[in-house]
Amino acid sequence: MTMSDTDRITTMQPAAEMEGRWKRLSPMETGPFGRCPRCGEGHIFRGFLTVRDHCEICGLNYDFADPADGPAVFVQLFACVPGVVFIIMLEILARPGLWVHLAVGVPVLILTTVLPLRPIKGWLIAAQYVNKAQEAGTAQLWAKLHGDGAGD
Repeated sequence: MTMSDTDRITTMQPAAEMEGRWKRLSPMETGPFGRCPRCGEGHIFRGFLTVRDHCEICGLNYDFADPADGPAVFVQLFACVPGVVFIIMLEILARPGLWVHLAVGVPVLILTTVLPLRPIKGWLIAAQYVNKAQEAGTAQLWAKLHGDGAGD
């Protein structure tokens, strides 16, 4: 079953218009579990990391969602470090052969880099919604936010 364009437009109202209908949810309650930041029931993702067009329950349009490289940065800075430290400590303490590093190190690095991506991306999308984050730096946006005609 698909929505017509008019149904889609009417169901995807901004959060400000429907604020009274939806309870405010924490990004930590919804994002890491891939749940819609507005209703907490729908899904954010279509696949492993592909963001849906809208929530199938409340109709929230996910066009605002742009975590960019945020999930990868968090994974590199925080999740990957224990994996690399583990591999280095394995070499220092046990001096195993190359095959042990390949058999142990590669799976550890894959687990510490791939598994956290989805929860972190979900959390960043939910945080963008809750905090009403938007792109900055353009002249048009600056004029809109500050109510002046000059974009300088």
